[in-house]
Amino acid sequence: MSGYVSSIKPLSLPPSVPSNSRVLMLFGQLEKLNRESMLVDPEIARQITAKILHLIQTQEKTRKEIVSKGSSGMEVILATLEVSSRGGRRIGVFVSKGGTGILLQLVISASKESPPSEEVMLQLHSVLAKVGPKDRKFGVKARLNGALNVTVNLLKQNLQNYKLLLPCLLVLQVCLPSAVNAVSLGKNGVVELMFKIIGPYSKKNTSLLKVSLDTLGALLKSKTNAQRAVVHVPILLHIYQDWHRNDTRHRHILIRKGILGCLKNITNIKLGRKAFIDADGMRILYNTSTECLPVRTLDPLINTSSLIMRKCFPKNRLPLPTIKSVFHHQLLRVPAGGPVAQLYNQPLGMDDVVDESDNNEDAEAENDMENEVEEKDHHAGNDDIETDINKLRPKETHSRPFEELKIYERFFMELSEDFQVMQYTFWFNNTPKSHRPIVVPTAQALPPKNPTAAPLQGECPHPAPVPALDLDTINITKDQDGCGDHTHSRPHPGAGLEQELPPILAGGVAARLGGEGEEMLAEDWAEEEESSEEGVLHVPDTALLLPLHDPDLYVEMVKSTSSVPQFSEVAYPDYFGHVAPTSREHILERVYGVQRTKIFQDIERLIHPNDILDKVVYDLDIQSCPVVDGGESLKFNSQFESGNLRKAVQIRKFEYDLVLNSDINSNHYHQWFYFEVSGMRVGAPYRFNIINCEKSNSQFNYGMQVLMYSVQEAISGRPRWVRTGTDICYYKNHFSRSSIAAGGQKGKSYYTMTFSMTFNHKDDVCYFAYHYPYTYSTLKMHLQKLEALRTPQTYLREDILCETLGGNSCPLLTITAMPESTSNDQICQFRNRPLVFLSSRVHPGETNASWVMKGTLEFLMGSSPLAHSLREAYIFKIVPMLNPDGVVNGNHRCSLSGEDLNRQWQNPSPELHPTIYHTKSLLQYLAAIQRAPLVFCDYHGHSRKKNVFMYGCSLKETVWETNISATSCELHEDLGYRTLPKILSQMAPAFSMASCSFVVERSKEATARVVVWREIGVQRSYTMESTLCGCDQGKYKGLQIGTRELEEMGAQFCVALLRLKRLTSPLKLRNHAHLLDVESDLTETRCKGSSTPSTYLLEDEEASFMEEVDYSAESGDEPDNDPNTADPHDNHLSDSESNNHRDSLT
Repeated sequence: MSGYVSSIKPLSLPPSVPSNSRVLMLFGQLEKLNRESMLVDPEIARQITAKILHLIQTQEKTRKEIVSKGSSGMEVILATLEVSSRGGRRIGVFVSKGGTGILLQLVISASKESPPSEEVMLQLHSVLAKVGPKDRKFGVKARLNGALNVTVNLLKQNLQNYKLLLPCLLVLQVCLPSAVNAVSLGKNGVVELMFKIIGPYSKKNTSLLKVSLDTLGALLKSKTNAQRAVVHVPILLHIYQDWHRNDTRHRHILIRKGILGCLKNITNIKLGRKAFIDADGMRILYNTSTECLPVRTLDPLINTSSLIMRKCFPKNRLPLPTIKSVFHHQLLRVPAGGPVAQLYNQPLGMDDVVDESDNNEDAEAENDMENEVEEKDHHAGNDDIETDINKLRPKETHSRPFEELKIYERFFMELSEDFQVMQYTFWFNNTPKSHRPIVVPTAQALPPKNPTAAPLQGECPHPAPVPALDLDTINITKDQDGCGDHTHSRPHPGAGLEQELPPILAGGVAARLGGEGEEMLAEDWAEEEESSEEGVLHVPDTALLLPLHDPDLYVEMVKSTSSVPQFSEVAYPDYFGHVAPTSREHILERVYGVQRTKIFQDIERLIHPNDILDKVVYDLDIQSCPVVDGGESLKFNSQFESGNLRKAVQIRKFEYDLVLNSDINSNHYHQWFYFEVSGMRVGAPYRFNIINCEKSNSQFNYGMQVLMYSVQEAISGRPRWVRTGTDICYYKNHFSRSSIAAGGQKGKSYYTMTFSMTFNHKDDVCYFAYHYPYTYSTLKMHLQKLEALRTPQTYLREDILCETLGGNSCPLLTITAMPESTSNDQICQFRNRPLVFLSSRVHPGETNASWVMKGTLEFLMGSSPLAHSLREAYIFKIVPMLNPDGVVNGNHRCSLSGEDLNRQWQNPSPELHPTIYHTKSLLQYLAAIQRAPLVFCDYHGHSRKKNVFMYGCSLKETVWETNISATSCELHEDLGYRTLPKILSQMAPAFSMASCSFVVERSKEATARVVVWREIGVQRSYTMESTLCGCDQGKYKGLQIGTRELEEMGAQFCVALLRLKRLTSPLKLRNHAHLLDVESDLTETRCKGSSTPSTYLLEDEEASFMEEVDYSAESGDEPDNDPNTADPHDNHLSDSESNNHRDSLT
């Protein structure tokens, strides 16, 4: 190698080069190597520079000549550095040796020359632009030693020197992630300087313009700088229009995107949004984006334009007089400082104020913060994980004296029953019937009135009779007295509902309110009504396919159900019943561009306001009659059990904005919906927008569809909920969410869930729901029918655990097997069976939990050998509906106390949370008598994850997720808590072990799962979450979940308990060993620990919707200092969802 170096002839250098012949030769060799950098080993350059360094260090004269004015020696060295900086590893070594500091000092030294050497400055900044990004503290160093100001002055003095501008701007970009630098540069006039560089369309210097726009965009992330740029908004819009018009071949997309990026950052502040609107920015971006739509490669421009327009869309409040629920339930005791007290202490009109201010607008760091040098790494750890080991251990003492708990002994008669009288009489609750009249579906209710049946007290009668349904294809019979002929024939065994089934009549029990609230029978009513000539609706006989459903029994159950609005109507789906479809319903594939299309239609409301009808067609806040419009609008109704729709506004001929009602005694929790629609036109493209959703993401973005029930389909022999809707998406809208409803957070918006729909039947009545409805009256009906399935070998008892705030009873079921005889051994075995405690439906909107519970109950009461073995193995205590009031009144999450009952388990109030108080008391009683359950499981539904999975509690796995230190003794834990989920993952196709988590979070410390684990000492304490959407693994991959799969999950949970029994007591069930095969890796799991990593995810959270453009962003949401800092609470999508939805508006 030395021979190669010596063979290079020295170049003829200018006279300014040092006269020392050896140094001259070395610089000549170095310059030649720079030109041949791609061909020569960098080791040669390293040897040459080492020799130059030696000469400089040993010869003072040589050193002075190299750095003297006019010398090109420094230029050759800098050129060598620039060439060497192409290797990332070498840059890292250079930075670690303090190279950036030396270069910055050279900038200061070179600036002191008069005039500074342009070539040296050019090369210095070229090297710094490459080296700076590798030095995390580069921006701070440049500011503190003054090099940043030198670069700014260099820019100001060389605005026409495009060759020098480019590296200087690149250096500024490297410095701008520091908020202090951004503010300092703004004060130094750099924002105004950038507007002198950028300009209209030109084919020259496009690289410089691109870098200038990127630099300006980075500067404008500071709100202080954005304020300075507000006056330039019209200029930016004009420049963008010019580039849009002239860049016809789309070669400069990055420049156009850079202009939009500047506008995006300016409009993060209120003044910027106002300037954008005043400059007609909405129309400009709308028109340019519309012209870009046919070109797929221009999607980044369309996405950014859409984001800007949505952000600048004037914030509106919801079209409601108040965001508080339209219904109110007076509590006997309102805790001071509680949510209800805070809610109703708000002055009128103050609960929903539009807030367009910017978050922390004046919180700029205007002064130098030296601690910025000591920047801390942002870890992705979750600070919600419990780190107090004492809170992760079971409590040693019980919080309540046993004398206080003895009253709950009566709910455990099976533990003391001697069965000496084998003709054991089971007490099964028959809820007393109310005399409140209930209107059931009849022919005269099609299409439904608004409300569907007789008017409630305080409402006016309808101004005109509602036209009857066209039932030409349906056999209708009518008696003279108005009562239908109840005779009907059953279909032959095996006949499917797809066949024409002989219809039956649903008459005989319809009633309405009389003068003093007395019940008027249908016969009396028929004599008074002008519509008495209309027929009674025929419904299919589904008894063979729905053994637990009885329409007449359902009506009887409704009569004894108490609701705050005093519902007097029955929804058709709840009356007819639901038969799961035989075909699979696939997860909807998202059409490319659907969200963009919907958003542009929303933006058109502002651009073309004359096209908007803005006509209220349904409003629970106004107790007056709807306007009769001659059939030009749809008719809506939600005044039935579990119904939720507060207002419907017709926006365009076939488009409606829908507003959901808050949970009673609350001003938020908008997610569950269930409403009726009629008066539709066949084939018309209807669009429905639910505009006050609250969660930042939804499975509606990942293929979930809404549920629809068609009455025409039902009476034709297909009574079922079906997944429906196209062009479904979920995104942030322009309706401002009050900081009162958002927990004090300002600048928040609601979200829109939109879907399109075409109807297939004329004069149909259709129901839409968030998920398969399951009402409280349905539960009572199912419990009555289950009691009829009891055999002499089955022990079944229903107790009333307590009465709710709304006056509804909370049932408690006990299910096990009767002892084989009255011998002492059999009685002892009966009493000593381990207990399994199950609960469900604490959140009313999670109806899938009730369908899973239905599957569990049907399996437990079944006649199969498995069911019999299960009853022999355990005593089941089941609370199938923890929140009846919330279910009845159409709440999504709360009870009538206005609180989430699953956050009250630590200290429940007997007055405000009776179902939780008494359920916990049952468990405390069991713990006090040393009979704590082997398994506790609370059934839930999950709105933002797929599959079925469990959350459990583990001291060890929680500690693993944190950085706290603990000894091996402190972390000693039996791994049995993983056994049941592992069993389920092996036998239940919808269950995903990978989605399970056993981490205890602070925010969940008052939930059933954590409290039962910690206070009752139940190691296997779980929340079982069922998806509202579908599955992305296993047998059901790519399918939306239905009631069949949910009920199957409930049954498979029972079978899993049998396998768990084999593991916990292997000698007990030898006779049923063929039913209880257990996979060998379960034992390995117990011995070695988990082979499946714990996937931490909050119970109510899911990964953010990964779009190229963040449609969750709005004013005040973006951090000012470091836009690249990720939210530590964000979780990542599965690969499939990430790949399918990375496009921003698809």
